[in-house]
Amino acid sequence: MTLAQHRLTVATDGQSLRDITAPIADWVAAQRVESGLLSVFLQHTSASLLIQENADPDVLRDLETFFRRLAPENADYRHSAEGPDDMPAHIRAAVLPTQLTIPVSGGRLALGTWQAIYLYEHRRAPHRRTILLTLASSA
Repeated sequence: MTLAQHRLTVATDGQSLRDITAPIADWVAAQRVESGLLSVFLQHTSASLLIQENADPDVLRDLETFFRRLAPENADYRHSAEGPDDMPAHIRAAVLPTQLTIPVSGGRLALGTWQAIYLYEHRRAPHRRTILLTLASSA
């Protein structure tokens, strides 16, 4: 078995779902492996990763609306030292994954037709998020 790793840094523009499929797919293609498993791990506690539909932008808008309702700002949170958007960000990151495992088949990510990989930034301010990619493949 062989392992390859890469750190991907993504600049966010504040609260939003950002499609990060292309840079991940490009790195996987550059590894020239036929099949394997890719681990995508986000090294943060106030953002998440998500595989979601990439065709209709209303899906992403509805998800954002749902999570704003699930964990609203200015609720009666004890943790508030980092601003009113921080604790809701931690709640959203507790509900959504920070790690994904994606099969690699034919040298490409084995995503479905309408699937994309998203970094879900839960904070209002822009951030730089680090994602660790680890590709395991047979030698």
